[in-house]
Amino acid sequence: MNPTDDGSPSHGAGCWSRIGVTGDGSCELLTQHAHCRNCGEYAGAALQNLARAVDDGYLREWAEHFRAPETRDERLDSSSVVFRIGREWLALPTAMFVRIAPHTTPHRVPHRAAPGLRGVVNVGGRLYPCVSLAELLGIGEDGGESRQGRHTFARLLLVQWEERAYALPVADLHGIVRYAATRVLPPAATINKGLLRYLTGVLPEQDMRIGCLDAGLVGHQLARTLR
Repeated sequence: MNPTDDGSPSHGAGCWSRIGVTGDGSCELLTQHAHCRNCGEYAGAALQNLARAVDDGYLREWAEHFRAPETRDERLDSSSVVFRIGREWLALPTAMFVRIAPHTTPHRVPHRAAPGLRGVVNVGGRLYPCVSLAELLGIGEDGGESRQGRHTFARLLLVQWEERAYALPVADLHGIVRYAATRVLPPAATINKGLLRYLTGVLPEQDMRIGCLDAGLVGHQLARTLR
């Protein structure tokens, strides 16, 4: 320490680490200010630090920082169940689904021949109207292959629209996919026109391009099969 003429410790650069709160606490000004950050010596040193000259390396480093593109984590704000009918990978919002069941042959309903209505199926002791999405969407049920390394199992998708549940037969089930809505692309004009009107967009996922179905339009068509 550098004492003043009267023997008291001197103030100046770094005095807070010598006689202040991070030093030996002998500064007489502590009784007035309680902490070095409330003292003019400390504030003056802070201003000098901010006003110091900077070198070219410092400027380059911060220029690179602010020039770099901003990175944002994708917010996974959407969730759909992905399935295959024929060659088409399609998806409906997860909120529509009641359960997934093994495929079973529907029993025809006498005097009911609405387009798409295949009959009724018994799942867990409850009857569900069985509706062909392929027929409603105008797509073929033949063709298509399972993804590599996976077995293909036909399934019944039990979905709810308003107060009615329906069974939808599909050729294969991929499962739930969570994704950011911003990843959904506009559907290409080359897509089958019958299917195109039911799509809200196309989701690229791994090696698939998944058609995201409009829940409202599909639900309306499901309801029409029972009128």
